[in-house]
Amino acid sequence: MTTAAVTLSGVGKTFPGMSTPALAGISASIGAGIITGLAGPDGAGKTTLMRLMAGLLRPDAGTLSVLGRDPVTQAGELRLSVGYMPQKFGLYEDLSVMENLTLHADLRDVTGAKRDETFSRLLAFTDLHRFTDRLAGKLSGGMKQKLGLACALLGTPSLLLLDEPGVGVDPISRRELWKMVRELAGQGIAVVWSTSYLDEAEACDEVLLMSQGALLFTGRPAELTDRMRGRCLHLSGVEGRRRQALAALLRRPEVTDGVIQGANLRIVLKDGAGRPDPGSAHIEGRPQWKEVPPRFEDAFIDLLGGGPGGGSALAESMPDRPVTGGELIVAENLTKKFGDFAATDQVTFSVRQGEIFGLLGPNGAGKSTTFKMMCGLLKPTSGRAEVMGIDLRRSPARARQRLGYMAQKFSLYGKLTVRQNLEFFSGVYGLSRTAQKRAAESMISSFHLEPFLDATTEDLSLGYKQRVALACACMHEPDILFLDEPTSGVDPVTRREFWNHINGMVEKGVTIMVTTHFMDEAEYCDRIGLVHRGRLIALAPPDDLKADAASAAMPEPTMEDAFIELINRQEAP
Repeated sequence: MTTAAVTLSGVGKTFPGMSTPALAGISASIGAGIITGLAGPDGAGKTTLMRLMAGLLRPDAGTLSVLGRDPVTQAGELRLSVGYMPQKFGLYEDLSVMENLTLHADLRDVTGAKRDETFSRLLAFTDLHRFTDRLAGKLSGGMKQKLGLACALLGTPSLLLLDEPGVGVDPISRRELWKMVRELAGQGIAVVWSTSYLDEAEACDEVLLMSQGALLFTGRPAELTDRMRGRCLHLSGVEGRRRQALAALLRRPEVTDGVIQGANLRIVLKDGAGRPDPGSAHIEGRPQWKEVPPRFEDAFIDLLGGGPGGGSALAESMPDRPVTGGELIVAENLTKKFGDFAATDQVTFSVRQGEIFGLLGPNGAGKSTTFKMMCGLLKPTSGRAEVMGIDLRRSPARARQRLGYMAQKFSLYGKLTVRQNLEFFSGVYGLSRTAQKRAAESMISSFHLEPFLDATTEDLSLGYKQRVALACACMHEPDILFLDEPTSGVDPVTRREFWNHINGMVEKGVTIMVTTHFMDEAEYCDRIGLVHRGRLIALAPPDDLKADAASAAMPEPTMEDAFIELINRQEAP
């Protein structure tokens, strides 16, 4: 039995102007020496609960105790005992690594010989000792999170609050971060890890699963996952259009959720339902069912009442394009240098019409640089970049009229309303007044934006920000869509909704190029280009990459296993 570091009893919080509470009667305890996951979809109340534990908000109802004290009235006594790493990067990007550490040490009264010893220990622990003079804004996503963790650990806290530390971090950096945090928990620190990534929740010792301010489940992740045994299946032997087959199965009454996993379809059945007949869904080939172990994500989606289905109003609103199978995107020996540094080095690939092409790699590998060159936003130092036969070095503006681009960081105007953003971007793409109005109405309907039209985009939840960004990228019905980490930080239900749109658009003949740090999302891609240190080190379908990474010790690697193995091979001497 672990000692309780945090005790919550009927905790509630309602913000002004909200019709429903952000938190509704949360009662739970968080133990010392373990990692407790705070999991749930966008808007579940995770950040609000974490800010209450940090003493930054006062509850409207109920009581909470942090390390035996009231976090509001006894905040001064808790200041050195609680480390808080906020969701948004809370460091100063114009200060160096060492300057950030020094500032946070001053704030937490870590001085003299203790400061020197603490800095030495934390820099070694996070492997940042080689980067003390680098500006925080110039660090990769994984290194920023390590620096944030180091700052949160100043003062040797007994409680560590980490709000979505894995967002935007590649699989290698995430594993390193987990290793560090697991070591801290082993030293007796109580760790609360907030996440919308359910593979992270599954790795926690305990989990509080939330939705719309309410607590749905508390306990060990395996207790919830075990309820799904016998209901999770692979359908192999599917020939032809996997995306169409998945959509057909998701329409079946027996099915509550489903995703693509390479050549297989992964299906979750409703409780007590039998296996659907693939023939009745008009699935081609020799499909065969096979039971597979459940995941925490399966249980979570089931607990919410199932996934969003397989339909896409966005795709249905788009015209059919005749699929010729020709190459619409071509990169040949593509190179981009910043001074002596080659961000992209001799990269060559092509993407056929109606294909989803995934560009994967660690933080700082050159994915976004490659993307920006293929969109005409960056001029290559050398090499060839073409879309639909248009040379991007000579006619970038002409090419941009044929493609849509959703940037990695939210690229809309935060002070403008949703309606104003839609109107602005439809104008940027050169639509006539009549076409602008028709396109805006279509996007409002497709993404269910009616309640938010007069809200500024900076006030939207992350999931709706991403919906508006995708809507703006699709206003002109592009032939090619570039999506740079489109689902980073959003919850699994919203991610499925996004991939319904992506799959549906591809079925209409749209060509998609996407980057992602979600390895299960990579399974949706027809082919994957793996980038490391600016170079393309692998180019193949997902199943082929997994087969390449397989070994006697790891006979059936996941996509994440394959990613890490193929990158590590490049690092080996």
